[in-house]
Amino acid sequence: MSIWFVISLVCLIINIIPYFLSLEHQKLERRYGLQKGKEIGEIYAMISGWGFFIFLFGIWISPQERFLLPFMHEFSLQIPILDLTIYLVNLLIFISFFLIGAFFGIKGVMQTTLKVAEMHRTKKIITKGVYTIVRHPQYLGAILAHIGFSFLFSALYSLLITPIVIAIVYMISWKEEKELIREFDGKYENYKKKVPMLIPKI
Repeated sequence: MSIWFVISLVCLIINIIPYFLSLEHQKLERRYGLQKGKEIGEIYAMISGWGFFIFLFGIWISPQERFLLPFMHEFSLQIPILDLTIYLVNLLIFISFFLIGAFFGIKGVMQTTLKVAEMHRTKKIITKGVYTIVRHPQYLGAILAHIGFSFLFSALYSLLITPIVIAIVYMISWKEEKELIREFDGKYENYKKKVPMLIPKI
């Protein structure tokens, strides 16, 4: 296991702290005032949002053991810059996970707006479209993307830490919902009863 993999994983876990802080809108505004509290929250949101994907990317591409699926090894594509080999079957698995993940992620952003997605702050509860299937479509998309990229790069350790990635996403979702209940009271509680958190409702 390479030092870059370990650093990326540790940073991904530590990144939970600014993520949590970015969600505490009311507490920040009480402590620093309305405008300054909002600005500090936005800084935390930018750091944690970009950090989440940068550290995940570091996990995917860092030197580590590679796994081979037991068929179609002869069809491969070499990426000399990253010293990676992409196998056709892994590429097909990646495409499946990535397309589904991208669907949930993009639809989620389209319905909340990019600013809400980046700042981790909304003025209203979205209860239509993809939000009738799952409460956190963007986070579900991130999990599926992680699995997809782990297959794409045949990244064994990346695939093995999928439960950790799911746990991190669950913690972020839990914290976000705690703050949404505080801000929107019973309205979000009612929404929670109807729509699952991360496993889509068929």
